[in-house]
Amino acid sequence: MVIFMKKIERWPVKIIVLSICIFLITSPLFSESVYSLDLKTEVVILTVAAGMFVPVFLIDADPSDPGNINSKDDINFLDRQFMYPYNKTLDTISTIGVGTAIALPLFSVFKNVKDLNFLGTYGVMYIEALLLTTATKDIFKLAVARNRPYTYEEDIPAGKNDDYYKSFLSGHTSYAFMGATFLATTFSKEYPDSEWKIPLIVSGYSIAATVGALRIASGNHFVTDVLAGAVMGSFYGWFIPHLHYKSKNNEPEVLVTPAGRGCGLLLSISM
Repeated sequence: MVIFMKKIERWPVKIIVLSICIFLITSPLFSESVYSLDLKTEVVILTVAAGMFVPVFLIDADPSDPGNINSKDDINFLDRQFMYPYNKTLDTISTIGVGTAIALPLFSVFKNVKDLNFLGTYGVMYIEALLLTTATKDIFKLAVARNRPYTYEEDIPAGKNDDYYKSFLSGHTSYAFMGATFLATTFSKEYPDSEWKIPLIVSGYSIAATVGALRIASGNHFVTDVLAGAVMGSFYGWFIPHLHYKSKNNEPEVLVTPAGRGCGLLLSISM
């Protein structure tokens, strides 16, 4: 899971190229999904996503010296109540949890797993959501450069020398809530009458909330880091499917039919 997360962060260009290839391969095919791809829409989204990675390379993070950080009294009241030392076990469990949350949208394509275009549509949408989540998360982490809670409790754990100042916002939490919201949004639209809808949505958000709680308990994040990550991830998990749903279902349908027994025609436009 850790390797997977690092690939997401380090190879945005390859992911963008992959999504374009998927779109070009599957776009000529027919799909029964309530979502659809549109070349102009995908180009705009992927261009924006690529552009958002530019500041990541330009921002010069100036982290606080972990040996000279301010006292806990300078932390806001809410965050100060939930500050813990680093816990490697909980850190590992939260990483496994976020990997599970990222895989949740597979439930939305399970019934159509043999439909190449269906899979391609979801693949492009999910890659776009992942890219936007990753770019936004990286921008905040470098721009804010907030020390993690464990720096107030102890020395920097081994292997965390390049990560201790990336507390705001929680990347694990943003990915988890993005996956849960993407599942909730797409499954509800694809299978509105399914008896599995409520159990899957509840399970998805339960996993995401658990990931957020573990990020706090492991000493990696403050409460506000997790809340911000949850809001940001949820937004992209909803926005990308919503954008593609509207592009297909908001187009007016024009029907021309005979007007009863007369010789005229009846023009019907449904929105």
